[in-house]
Amino acid sequence: MDRIIQEKSAALSSPAFSYLPLCWLAAGTFAVGTESFMIAGLLPQMAKDLDVGIGTAGQLVTVFALAYAISSPLLTAATGSFDRRRLMIFTMIAFAGANLLAWAAQGYWTLMAARVLLACAAGVYVPGSNALAGAVATPERRGKALAIVNGGISIAIAIGVPLGALIGGRLGWRATFAGVAGLSLVAAFGLVLGLPAAIGRSLPVATLRERVRTARQTPVLLTLLVTTLWGTGAYTVYTYLSAFVTGFTTLHGGQISYVLFTWGASAALGVFVGGHLIDRGGPRAVVLPSLAAMGLAFATLSADAHWLAPARALVPILAAIVIWGVAHWAFYPAQQATLIRLAGLKGTPIALSLNASFMYLGFSLGAALGAVTIALASDAELGVVAAVCEAAALALTKWVAARYPD
Repeated sequence: MDRIIQEKSAALSSPAFSYLPLCWLAAGTFAVGTESFMIAGLLPQMAKDLDVGIGTAGQLVTVFALAYAISSPLLTAATGSFDRRRLMIFTMIAFAGANLLAWAAQGYWTLMAARVLLACAAGVYVPGSNALAGAVATPERRGKALAIVNGGISIAIAIGVPLGALIGGRLGWRATFAGVAGLSLVAAFGLVLGLPAAIGRSLPVATLRERVRTARQTPVLLTLLVTTLWGTGAYTVYTYLSAFVTGFTTLHGGQISYVLFTWGASAALGVFVGGHLIDRGGPRAVVLPSLAAMGLAFATLSADAHWLAPARALVPILAAIVIWGVAHWAFYPAQQATLIRLAGLKGTPIALSLNASFMYLGFSLGAALGAVTIALASDAELGVVAAVCEAAALALTKWVAARYPD
């Protein structure tokens, strides 16, 4: 308590405090978010250019997400003693280099290797930037600090991803990797100039053993599994969204960027609505309806694909995508709030870091599940499979709520 009071007093008496370092950290998360989510709009042309099937191209998403899920807790723990400022700068430069490797890749496996390197760099940078947000800001400013840093990913979803699809449609998919490499170098330069030299030097980092201990708590583990099921359902469709939309509507080519912009704008609305509803009714009042709405939206996508002609399917499919986007990103902050309650104050940083890893594990499983669905059935069944995942997440959430009530 004395330390917190001292921090507040120092902050109030210091006119030199600035949110500018947070903006540079957010520039890095914007680059990471754009690269992580933009593949969905580029997958068909990447598959054609690399001479592989759409399901095989989708494994570029599977491997990235799996590499992120595994490497993030391991590398974050392993680099815990490193200088935080230098580590953030180095990982952002490494992220730029991996994007350049993807840009220059002449074959599928070289591009796959670049995606693994991208995941490793992102898996260190994102949790590291969140930790530094807490180090830059004093207690009364930390909520806003975290919102700024994570806002980079939200902006990437709303603007960076559809812009990447638009650029990719006109200049080719390689141009998007070159563009993200440029964004990453700008962010790295900003970190060099904008991060104080001593930032985060005394910042504690959870060890791998502490992370395992937190994850072994039954209610925490089950809630993390809900996150995985949620992510699996979403990425079963999202990975192949471009192929789905062009296959069952009249849109084609670069027009997919409009669909991704719609999804991104809906996501931004979802984050806002979710945060407001959490404050009013608690996280469970958001988690349960969000999962139910996602399941309904995914089932509707498959129904539209089966029963409507392309000219008539466009509006219903877009409506389902809007519902999905709002519900998807309303769920995430509510799930974080649930984990904060379950893990307690001391375990919160570990639980939220694990939540990101379990989310990316779900993304990986979803991309793989989507590929299997396309191979064994058809694109039209993607929504049904995703809806089953969300129904399982909803059932597990209700069971945990009954077994571990507030």
